[in-house]
Amino acid sequence: MKETILTWLNRLLVADVFLILLGFFWFVVAVIGRSVGVSLGFDLWYKLWQPLFNPAIGILFLGAILTWGINKISQKFNS
Repeated sequence: MKETILTWLNRLLVADVFLILLGFFWFVVAVIGRSVGVSLGFDLWYKLWQPLFNPAIGILFLGAILTWGINKISQKFNS
């Protein structure tokens, strides 16, 4: 049961990392585009920051802490 939960949690975290990286690269390209006067979606990225990217970063940190905690508890019971 623990292994199944950790497997799905790790899959979720990997997908979350890719979402965050996609958002970061989009942000970089959009800022560069805005600085040269080309619209590359900065306004749309900014609208998605609060409902999409901000929670994704929170989920990543929560998942990392949760994985660490599950592993620590598992080590304590196995010892």
